[in-house]
Amino acid sequence: MYLGLDLGTSELKALLLTGDHRIVGLARAPLTVDRPQPLWSEQAPGQWWQALEQVMAELREVHSGALSAVRAIGLSGQMHGATLLDAAGEVLRPAILWNDGRSGAQCEALTRAVPRLGEIAGNLAMPGFTAPKLLWVREHEPEIFNRAARVLLPKDWLRFMLSGEAVSEMSDAAGTLWLDVGARDWSDELLAATGLTRDHMPRLVEGSEVSAQLKPELAARWGVGSGAAVLIAGGAGDNAASAVGMGLVEPGQGFVSLGTSGVVFVSTDRFLPNPAQAMHAFCHALPKRWHQMSVMLSAASAVSWAASTFKFADEAALLEAAASVEPARRERCPLFLPYLSGERSPHNNPDAQGVLFGLTHAHGAAEIAYAVVEGVSFGLRDGFDTLRLPADMPLREVALVGGGARSVWWGQLLADIFQVPLTLYAGSETGGALGAARLAWLADGGTVAEVCTLPPVRQQLAPSAVDVDLHSTRHARFRELYMALRDQFR
Repeated sequence: MYLGLDLGTSELKALLLTGDHRIVGLARAPLTVDRPQPLWSEQAPGQWWQALEQVMAELREVHSGALSAVRAIGLSGQMHGATLLDAAGEVLRPAILWNDGRSGAQCEALTRAVPRLGEIAGNLAMPGFTAPKLLWVREHEPEIFNRAARVLLPKDWLRFMLSGEAVSEMSDAAGTLWLDVGARDWSDELLAATGLTRDHMPRLVEGSEVSAQLKPELAARWGVGSGAAVLIAGGAGDNAASAVGMGLVEPGQGFVSLGTSGVVFVSTDRFLPNPAQAMHAFCHALPKRWHQMSVMLSAASAVSWAASTFKFADEAALLEAAASVEPARRERCPLFLPYLSGERSPHNNPDAQGVLFGLTHAHGAAEIAYAVVEGVSFGLRDGFDTLRLPADMPLREVALVGGGARSVWWGQLLADIFQVPLTLYAGSETGGALGAARLAWLADGGTVAEVCTLPPVRQQLAPSAVDVDLHSTRHARFRELYMALRDQFR
C-alpha cells in the first residue's frame, strides 16, 4: 500500500494506492490564499500542516487497515513557492506562491546578472519562479533574508516536517531558477546571483528514489505502517506528478491540465529549452527524463472567479450556461483575456490583466460564461503553440487532466480549438496524488513498466472540423486584443 500526498494551491489531497493499481482511499482538505497587496499571493505553511493532519485523521477513521499497510509515501505539490526557514527550522514568513507577481524588477536584475540564465536553467526569469522571490525578500525584508538558513519548496517543507530531512527532487528544483537543468544539479552561479549558496539548498534526489523516512512518532499517531520504517520518495512537482499518475512518461506523451493554473506538458528524453517564448524546460520526476511545459496562471481559477462574480451557483453551473450558447451565437460573444494574475507562457508579463471586451445589451450571463471559458482555452492554445518537439519525437498522445477535466463539454471545446485529439482517463482528477503514490511505489522497488501504466480510457475527444474557422477567427482577435492592450497594462 502506498500513500500519495498532493499539496495544491486550493486543497491538499491524500490518496491510498494498492499494489494492483486500485485507489482505496481519498481525502481532501481545503486551503486558502492570502492576497494582502496587489500581485501578492501567499500561504502560511502552518495551514498546510493543519490540512495534512485533517486528511490523515480522515483516512485513519475510514481506512485504518489500508493506512496500516502503507510501505512508502510520495509527495507532490505546487511548484516555485518560497518557504524560508531559520537555523532552528522555524518558518520566517508566509510562503510566497507560484502565482505571486511582485518580483518583476528582480527578474530583470537576475537576467542582467546572469546572461546565461536560459541556457543553464532552461527558463526565463519570471516572477513565478523561486529565485526572484528571494531577491525581493533580500531587497524589501533584509532582516528575514539574513536569518534564512534554508529555502524549501512547499511539498519539501511537508517532507521536512514529516521526516526532519531537508530534501528536494529534480522536477520541483528545476522550477527554482537555481538548478542546472541539463546537469540535474544546483548551479553555484545561479545561487550566487541571489546571494545564496548550496548550504541554503536541500539535498537532491530523483523523484523515484528514497529521500527520507517518516518520523516514528507520526507513524504511530496516524497509524501509518505496521512498525517497519515508512519510506518517503523524492516525489515531484505537481505537473510531473500528474504525468506519472497518468503514465505519461515516454517521449511525446503529454497532457493539458485544467487546474487553478493551466498547463500544457510534454515528456521528452532530452533537455530542450525554448526560453524565448516563455516555454519551460524542466526535469521530469524519473531519471534521464525531462519535459517541456507552458503555464498560464489563471485557468480554472478564472472560471471560479467568474462563477462567483456573476452569481452562478458554482463552476458547474457556469459551464452549463456556457455550453448552452449555440455556435451561431458564439461569434457575437465578448472576448475574455484571462490574465487575472498576470501571465507566464507565452507572454511572461506579470502586468497583464483580465479584460472582458465587447459587451453590449444583447449579452447575458451565458454569453459571458462562454467568453470566460473560451478565453482560458485560447490562453492554453497560445501555450500549446510554444512547444517545439524535434522531428524524431512526434507528439504521441495528449490527455486532459485536472478538476476542469470533469466537464466533457469543456474538453471537447479544447480539442476543437487545439485541433488535437484529447483523451480523458479514469481518475484523472487525482493525477498529482496518484503520481505521488506511484513514485512511492517506485521508491519501494517497483519498476517503471509495472508502475507507470496508462489508466483506463474514459472518453476520447476527437477535434471537430465544423467550427474551425470560427475558433480561428476569434483566436486571432484574442491575440490582437492582448497586443493592443499590452502597453496599457503597465
